[in-house]
Amino acid sequence: MGFIKEFKEFAMRGNVVDLAVGVIIGAAFGKIVTSLVNDIIMPPIGYLTGGVDFSDKKLILKPGDAAAKIDEVAIHYGNFINSIIQFLIVAFCIFLVVKAINSLKREKEVAPSVPPAPTKEEVLLTEIRDLLAAKN
Repeated sequence: MGFIKEFKEFAMRGNVVDLAVGVIIGAAFGKIVTSLVNDIIMPPIGYLTGGVDFSDKKLILKPGDAAAKIDEVAIHYGNFINSIIQFLIVAFCIFLVVKAINSLKREKEVAPSVPPAPTKEEVLLTEIRDLLAAKN
C-alpha cells in the first residue's frame, strides 16, 4: 500500500504534471508544424525547384519486384530533408517565444521598484534606536 501512495505523490507533483502538459502540447504543436511544412512550405519550394517533392526523393539500393514479393530497399533522404525543415521551423518558433519572454523580463527589470514600507518591528526598533541615541 505504501508503494501506491508514494507513486501517487510522485505522479501528482507539480513538475510531473507540468511536464505531461508540455509533452501533450508539444505533440499537438508537432502536428501543426508537420502540416505547415508538408502543406504550406514544401509545395512552393517544390514549385520553385521544378515540381520536386522532397518526400518522394530516395536512393534505391535494391529495386523491389511486386511479382516476386521482394520489397524495395531505399534510403528516403527526402523525408530527412522534410524533418530538417520541420526542426528549423520548431527551433525558430521556440526562439521567438523565448525572445518574447526575455523581453518581458527585461521590461520588468527596467521598471524602478518602490522600496517596501518598513514593518512594524523595524519602525519600533528605529524608535528605540533614536531614543537611545537621544539619551547619550
